[in-house]
Parts: sequence; C-alpha cells; structure tokens
Amino acid sequence: MNKVFGIVLIAFGLIGVIWGGIQYTSEKRILDVGPIHATKTEHHTMPLPPVAGAILLVGGVVVLAANRH
Repeated sequence: MNKVFGIVLIAFGLIGVIWGGIQYTSEKRILDVGPIHATKTEHHTMPLPPVAGAILLVGGVVVLAANRH
C-alpha cells in the first residue's frame, strides 16, 4: 500500500513540476428540450505550484525508500 502511495505522490509531484497543475475537461448540458440537446465543453485547471510539486515528488521518493527497509 505504501508503494502505491509513493508512486501516486511522485506522479502528482511530476505533474506539478512539469505542467504546473492538472487540466481536465467537463461537459455541461445547457439545453435539453425533446430531441434537441446542447452541451458546452468547459476546460478547467487545478493549479499546483512547482514548490508543492517538488515537495510531493520528494515525499514520494521518501515513502518508496522507507518501504524498502
């Protein structure tokens, strides 16, 4: 379990350091009248500062290193 947690921390750390956050897309239904449907695509960014990404990255490495002993 600690190994998975360490890998997840490293992944989020790399995302924060390289891209500066997590980007995702969602679709929102605007109109739904009978057979007529209209949706709107929205792009969102969940910011993750590079410093926080580095902390997560180091934390993941520490968790993986502690798991080996």
